[in-house]
Amino acid sequence: MDIENLCMNCFGELTGGSVCRNCGYDNDTNVDTIYLQPKTVLNDRYVIGAFVSHESDAAVYMAYDKQLGLPVTVREFLPKGIANRLEGNTDVHIRERYKTAFQKYKASFLNLWTTIVKMRNLSAVIPTYDVFELNETAYAVMEYIESIPLRDFLLRNPDGNILWDKARLMFMPILTTLESLHANGIIHGAICPENLLLCRDGKIRLKGFCISEANSMNGELEFNINEGYTALEQYDNNHKMCPATDIYAFSACIFRALVGQNPPDAKSRETNDKLMIPNTIAEKIPTHIIKALGGGLQIYPEKRTQSVDVFREQLNASPSVVAAAAVKNSNIVQADEDDDPVKKEEFYRGYPEYPEPKSKGKGAKAVIIVLVILIVAAIGVGVYVAKSGMLDKPEDTTAPQVSLATYAVPNFISAGYTQSDIENNAAWNKQFTITYKTEYSEDVEEGIIFEQSIEAGKEVDEKTAIVLTVSMGVQTEDVPDVGGMTLEEATKTLTDLGFKVSTVEIYNDGGNRPGTVKSNHGMAPKANSTVPVGEEIILQVYGEEVTTTQPETTEPEE
Repeated sequence: MDIENLCMNCFGELTGGSVCRNCGYDNDTNVDTIYLQPKTVLNDRYVIGAFVSHESDAAVYMAYDKQLGLPVTVREFLPKGIANRLEGNTDVHIRERYKTAFQKYKASFLNLWTTIVKMRNLSAVIPTYDVFELNETAYAVMEYIESIPLRDFLLRNPDGNILWDKARLMFMPILTTLESLHANGIIHGAICPENLLLCRDGKIRLKGFCISEANSMNGELEFNINEGYTALEQYDNNHKMCPATDIYAFSACIFRALVGQNPPDAKSRETNDKLMIPNTIAEKIPTHIIKALGGGLQIYPEKRTQSVDVFREQLNASPSVVAAAAVKNSNIVQADEDDDPVKKEEFYRGYPEYPEPKSKGKGAKAVIIVLVILIVAAIGVGVYVAKSGMLDKPEDTTAPQVSLATYAVPNFISAGYTQSDIENNAAWNKQFTITYKTEYSEDVEEGIIFEQSIEAGKEVDEKTAIVLTVSMGVQTEDVPDVGGMTLEEATKTLTDLGFKVSTVEIYNDGGNRPGTVKSNHGMAPKANSTVPVGEEIILQVYGEEVTTTQPETTEPEE
């Protein structure tokens, strides 16, 4: 196949100029040198086309399968901040300090996609049929399917939402796939309307798979938050990811489809656990669906619906079976017909102590049983109350006691506590006087406590001062652009900032001064990127001018 005259995005024939008349892609688009360049061939089979995106653990490309004669999608394992590529090379370059971690993460990538290959017959998985290692990294090849994201589909609807009867046909088939993923040890971790694709064959399929190490803020790989869909345990805290993580995100997608707006992000719901839904929409949502979403959208994973099988049963439950339980745990909101519509949108958590709303007058009538959601665990209530300032200790005006209470100092380090975790623990702040300082750490991620001034287990008097050291993470600096400088100048500039410098000599055709750094794309990591202090910066430096001289000739004597 002659690929020279094909569009590198849709792989149709180019009929005039570089811009494809079929898909509109400009085939003269420059691709950053960190990525594979268009028309690169992998395994003598896959022709790399347009660069699509760079996700936390992988770069995604359009490609053409010469064997099948069809477009495909290729994922290249290229974790952000760890892997790079020098201009003109196909091999991936790994920073020295990350080489061991890279091999571990690459093994996770291979394991993930090898498992997904075996699940290609599941209806909600984009078929993946090849996984291989090449160029010092790994690749996964999957079928290309024309589709639009669920987000775009919903935005095309007049009200931005759909009814459950329609949503049911879209969402329910995904549960079988999700159940199989969990049975094989795979937590998707990034389910959201952008990663649910409506395909031409009428099916919805999942995209956006990445290795588990990139699914939370606790790892060293970049994590992309999907606000409203990312579960609490994926943020920087002590809760662990589990199948309920995907149930939270999937419930949030159903909520978005039915309500027309994203649920609030999980972090904000720790302190203000109210979801908002218009009455006119809420009355169209079956009661058993509201109840199922209540279980799926619990803030804390241990309180959430734990398995896809149970969640499926809840979504399929007959309203007559669950109506009594729903009414028993609900607050009935009453409103006048001319109430402020904003007020009519609010519904309340099912706190047992929350007062029933009262009718505002003779013209008032019950409008709707609005959403019953998220009975907060006792510890959750404690956190909410503490942050609201409702547990502030009254000023101690009594005379000091002769003997003070003593307490064992907790281990603030091993559990990975953050400063906010400690500040929200009323008991500890009553027992001790806790203050904080910050320091950089190469071994402990930002925000985690890694030192305490008094060792764990020691018995101390009440109100003893304890200083906790919070990690500022690895100290970083922006890499200055040293292109065009002499090697000596560039080395001083970089080492003064704490970077290490190594060089690669490149060909000099005579148009450049020997010993100077290449001006464009002559650095890895590239100029202006943020890099940990102490990292190695590779500079491409021009060598001596290469000239070709003709051998001397002697005129023959006559």
